Order: sequence, then structure tokens, then C-alpha cells
Amino acid sequence: MEDDKRAAAEAIDAFGRAAKSVVRAFDERLGDRGVSTPRSKLLAEIERLQPVRSAEVARAVGITQATASTLVDALVREGLVIRAPDENDRRAVRLTTTEEGGRQAREWRTDYTAAAHELLACLTHDEKKQLAGLLTKLGDSLA
Repeated sequence: MEDDKRAAAEAIDAFGRAAKSVVRAFDERLGDRGVSTPRSKLLAEIERLQPVRSAEVARAVGITQATASTLVDALVREGLVIRAPDENDRRAVRLTTTEEGGRQAREWRTDYTAAAHELLACLTHDEKKQLAGLLTKLGDSLA
């Protein structure tokens, strides 16, 4: 049992170090776009899921609804996202991208995919799939 606890602590430590390194590397590679990774990911998910409620896109990105709301406000001010009433629930709002927002989302997704490919070049295809599966399992267990 103690070995299992130590192994868990080592795995969490390694995960934490890797997560910080990945975020830093993404920021370095995508920073020239002038926007944060969470904001760009939110825009890309709105474009992919539209029309979508703020809470749904927050879950998809892995941020709080309050953070999503702040980011959406900025995207609306910049003319990249539109808020529209939900046809089925007048209290709710659905988000869609503008033409410019959709273009930026698609460009960012292309850049993001290229950066991810570069960052995980040290892993084989099967290792990437295994890593994605393990991280998904971990995230689902904590949700």
C-alpha cells in the first residue's frame, strides 16, 4: 500500500511538472497570436459547438463558468462572438462566432494542432493515444 501511495505522489509530481512545461511551451509557440490559450480554446470550442451555452463551452474547455463569462465578454466586445437568445429557454443565451471569430478559431486550431504535434514528437503514436486515454480517465474521475 505504501508503494502505491508513493507511486501516486510521484505520478502527480511528474504530471504537475509536465503540465507547467506544456502550458509554457504552448504560450511560447502561440503567444505571437496575441491571445491566451484559454481564450483561443474557448473561441475554437464556441465555433465547433455553436450555438452553445456558456456553461457547456466552459465544461468543454475545462474552466469555470465565471472565467468563461469573462472571456466571452471580451470576445463579444472584439466582435468575435455573438450572444443570442435560446429559442427553447428565454432566460438562456447561446453563443455563436462571427465570420471573423470563426476564421480566427480555425486558424488557432491549426496552429494549436501543429504545436501539439511538435511538443509530443518524443512520443510514438500509440504513446500519444495511451497518454490521452490516461489523462481523460484521470480528468473524468475528478470531475
